[in-house]
Amino acid sequence: MTEDQAVLENVGPRLRRFRTTLGLTLADLAERTGLTPSTISRLERGHLRPTLEQLLPLARAYAVPLDELVAAPATGDPRVHLRPFRKHGLTFVPLGMKTGGLRAYKVIYPPVSQLPPPEFHTHPGREWFYVLRGTVQFVLTGTRTELTAGEAAEFDTDEPHWIGNARNDIPAETIAIYGQQGERIHITDAS
Repeated sequence: MTEDQAVLENVGPRLRRFRTTLGLTLADLAERTGLTPSTISRLERGHLRPTLEQLLPLARAYAVPLDELVAAPATGDPRVHLRPFRKHGLTFVPLGMKTGGLRAYKVIYPPVSQLPPPEFHTHPGREWFYVLRGTVQFVLTGTRTELTAGEAAEFDTDEPHWIGNARNDIPAETIAIYGQQGERIHITDAS
């Protein structure tokens, strides 16, 4: 039995408990809700699956939110629980679900001595990154720039580019936002 089926099977007994706790008869509740006593009885016995048009007046009559009336399961933990992964010697920590459009990652660059040799990329689109910690070297069309914590860069990814740690002693961390083309180049291509 699925969680949804279990919730639906328990609606009838819950409705009856609400009514009996308040000491209401079927006729009393019918008068308050505009539903017939027969409909309420069939709902409580599970012989009729409740509709929204039936549940709304019942929730008002019992003065409870609709989700409490039917004991709807919690909508879930809003936190994102995605696992970090390694690619091209870097650690990527997803900062959201893959729902289309832009993707955000925390990217951890190991010290220079642990990085693979620079590999320049080009692809359609734009890329943006913000340095959280450390110093990164950013090479765009042969021009090298160092960015430190609190600095950001945005660039056209049709230009050859590479990003890496500028220091040999500590990791550097950025938040990077990629479109689908950039994600394919930086994240999902085979190692």
